[in-house]
Amino acid sequence: MTLQSMTGFARSEAADGRYRFGWEIRSVNGKSLDVRLRLPPGLERLEQEVRKRISEKLSRGNLQATLTLSVEQANVEAVLNRDALKAVLALREELGDLVDPAPLRLDTLLGIRGLVDIREAEDGAETQAARDAAVLTSLDQAIAGLVAMRESEGAAMAGVLKGHVARIAELTAQVENDISRSPEEIAKRLSAQLAALLQDAPSLDRDRLHAEAALLATKADLREEIDRLKAHVVAAGELLDRGGQAGRRLDFLAQEFNRESNTICSKSNSAAVTAAGIELKVVIDQFREQVQNLE
Repeated sequence: MTLQSMTGFARSEAADGRYRFGWEIRSVNGKSLDVRLRLPPGLERLEQEVRKRISEKLSRGNLQATLTLSVEQANVEAVLNRDALKAVLALREELGDLVDPAPLRLDTLLGIRGLVDIREAEDGAETQAARDAAVLTSLDQAIAGLVAMRESEGAAMAGVLKGHVARIAELTAQVENDISRSPEEIAKRLSAQLAALLQDAPSLDRDRLHAEAALLATKADLREEIDRLKAHVVAAGELLDRGGQAGRRLDFLAQEFNRESNTICSKSNSAAVTAAGIELKVVIDQFREQVQNLE
């Protein structure tokens, strides 16, 4: 499966009968799937189905979906207010000879406010169902376009992330192979420090000093941190190769990478190891920043 970015844009347009409509879908980063819809008046009934179709294809991201609808050909009808007409005729009869006895003309009736309402004709159930189906089909096309764009961006990000993981592996090996971690170098450094202490304070207990030095050397050992970094590098590589919805798991690994690099910097007694640890932190921050964009 391909990694997906959480940022993308897609648009689809279609027509059905006298209607034209278009979908625009935009998505940005989000901890979960948050869908905001803008539907034209009268199409609110589609909201549940729209949300269902989006959630079937996407799992994370702040997403805004907008539907626009226009009518290319008006379909109007004249609706007679029969109660109002009855009232007008009753009034004419009541007035009798006070008004012109000629039959009422159509233009006269149309001039009476509220008697005839010219409005958009409502579609029948069959026409409405066909339009709804076409709108949802267009939605599916827009979702497919958004997924394709997110996958394309995710594929590009995968290459960048693999480069970061490779650099983390290189820096881990650099820390592991640094000469300051060799038993000989550690023994030489401790011997020099003990000699300096004994010279300045000859009354100090030599055996106690050796025991404390050995304890400090054990605490400063980076073997566990190096092993965990190696394991995290393997896990990150497997997730990137597998693809799919790996964003949350890669974000967790980024936190673990950062934890181990912090410990290396705090334990380090070598300028070279400290420098490698600091560069590790920089690369890990870059890795995590990119991971934040993944689904």
